[in-house]
Amino acid sequence: MKSLILVTSPPACGKTYVSKSIAKRLDHVVYLDKDTLIVLSKQIFKVANQEYNRSSDFFEENIRDYEYYAVLDLAFEALEYEDNVLINAPFTREIRDPAYVADLRAKLAKIGARLVIIWVETSPETCHRRMIERNSSRDTWKLEHWDEYISRCNFNMPKDIGEVHVFKNNDGAEFDESLEEIAKLLN
Repeated sequence: MKSLILVTSPPACGKTYVSKSIAKRLDHVVYLDKDTLIVLSKQIFKVANQEYNRSSDFFEENIRDYEYYAVLDLAFEALEYEDNVLINAPFTREIRDPAYVADLRAKLAKIGARLVIIWVETSPETCHRRMIERNSSRDTWKLEHWDEYISRCNFNMPKDIGEVHVFKNNDGAEFDESLEEIAKLLN
């Protein structure tokens, strides 16, 4: 059966590393990273004469949801040609909305595909360290306003959305064990 695999968690939990590791273990997979769309988002900020701030009201109102629409449209298109599509993206609100997840599952069922949700479990302290280490402009506001930012993040696994697979990612041993479990699930 075809699968749309969502690898999700708050920013800096290691989604990209986890996602790429999972994708390398699968045959017939299309890998999509929502962060690839950042180049377009930056241009929107520039054209609108707005400060580049992915935590701003401007981003929320004019960019955020459209990035998700675009990556999902790409995923559905890719499922016409390939068995597995893996999306690396936070889906922070969407993954906690049972109606959204149910709708996505129903749309996938119409094309003979299933939804596989993988939650990357990482501590806030590990995320903070990783965000500092990756030194990305997308994190500038978050790091400068850490207490405010982290108070808005939900590190608890989503509930009431059906099956969710946990990928523990605080250290190497957790990572290796989780990768083996997820690879068995998907192959």
